[in-house]
Amino acid sequence: MVDFEVVALPESDHPEVGDVAPDFTRPLVNGEYWEDTALSTVTEAGPTLLVFHPMDGAFPATYIWNEIDDRGFAADVQVVGVSVSSPYEHKDLLEERAEDARLFSDPAAEVASEYGVENDLDGMTGVTEHRPATFLLDADRTVQYAWVAPEWPAFPEYDDLAAAIDDLV
Repeated sequence: MVDFEVVALPESDHPEVGDVAPDFTRPLVNGEYWEDTALSTVTEAGPTLLVFHPMDGAFPATYIWNEIDDRGFAADVQVVGVSVSSPYEHKDLLEERAEDARLFSDPAAEVASEYGVENDLDGMTGVTEHRPATFLLDADRTVQYAWVAPEWPAFPEYDDLAAAIDDLV
């Protein structure tokens, strides 16, 4: 059994419901290839669930993507993830889980910083990852639902997220 301590995370200055989510361009990975893509290009196609998660392979990322897959959110909205992992690592994650999702690669955690969801790892100077967070965006990138982890580990309020998706679509 893995032993870990729950850690309170600092307050987050993240986009709230009604805000327009910041646009960004990063490599967007699907099951076949990746290319630089703007979030605004993704959201133009319809409602989008933007999922920030720790690096691929970390147990919180596994739990988050398993739950998103199990709930079938990708049947109702576009699902895109964001983490510090490289496109190569994302390809592996997409083969194992994150069904019908695409994943943005943000290795310097600049997008996480812009969204206020960066997590500086204790005891690792200069190492930052994404704290778990979900933002449900409409086609104009207006935030319809927002959840950001207040502690580590923490997981999205999936029932609340499902209700927000139902209200949007």
